Amino acid sequence: MHPSQALFQDQAPPIFLPVCDHYAGSEKLMRKSLALQQELGAIFDITFDLEDGAQVGLEKEALQLACELINSDENHFERIGVRVHDAQHPHFEADIKTLVQSSSDRIAYIVIPKIQSHQECRQAIDFVQHCSQGVSQRQIPIHVLIETQNALAEVNAIAALGSVECLSFGIMDFVSSHWGAIPSSAMRSPAQFSHPLIMRAKLEIAAACHRYGKVASHNVTTEFRDTAIVAGDASRAAQECAYTRMWSIHPSQIKPIVKALAPRSSEINDAIALLSAAQENKWGPIEFHGRLHDRASYRYYWAILKKAQMSQSQLPENASRFL
Repeated sequence: MHPSQALFQDQAPPIFLPVCDHYAGSEKLMRKSLALQQELGAIFDITFDLEDGAQVGLEKEALQLACELINSDENHFERIGVRVHDAQHPHFEADIKTLVQSSSDRIAYIVIPKIQSHQECRQAIDFVQHCSQGVSQRQIPIHVLIETQNALAEVNAIAALGSVECLSFGIMDFVSSHWGAIPSSAMRSPAQFSHPLIMRAKLEIAAACHRYGKVASHNVTTEFRDTAIVAGDASRAAQECAYTRMWSIHPSQIKPIVKALAPRSSEINDAIALLSAAQENKWGPIEFHGRLHDRASYRYYWAILKKAQMSQSQLPENASRFL
């Protein structure tokens, strides 16, 4: 029996996504991102940014360009999402209608920023689904930016929404919403991993995601020249805050993020050996390296292989039967 059946008989398997989400807001950066994705493979998602990363006054042109590129032959892996304007913005409805009507079958997800409440998020999702009626049988996945204090207060209800597959922490907007009560140093390391209110926000987002089987995506690192800082932030996000995905805002950040969030080869080998023994025992309890394991720990090791797959890690041939 395949692990996805044997290990999740009483619950749905969690969602897995590429570990890096690369944002691009101009035509030059969009095309550069597509070329890099074709070169490296689908080790990262691309998010075309129609909101904070785009020019003001050229909203229609940016939207049309995003649709054109999503529908083009350059979109090899169909792993391109779009960050639209927030739900209260005058361009929100036009963003959704145009994306759904032109690209619903090829867009990977829609990112909704600056959500203020569970109700606002649900209404925005309802609008996406309404626009999809008669256009596509597919339910477009929704990613939500948690960057307001109100959204954080309702983060569990937001994570529980069926169409939501990922929550991302918008650290800069979140810090700004405190009007100077949190210092600007908390937007970056090391303070972003020590300030109590920032860590509280990160942990509540991650906990909500893991409660409902969704993906927790860590905030940006504004430093892009020193890739060691990027790698350090990604490692701490994973090891200390339980994030399995992270934003990139510069091409130089992609590889360090992927490397930091991908499982190590020793973890992959242990996972394959343990799952092989478990499968031979029909997923009953086994002894492995002097320790007892059962389906509770099998789920952990299966997740290791899924994460390795999403990060395009080199996997032995015998790993394929578990994926």
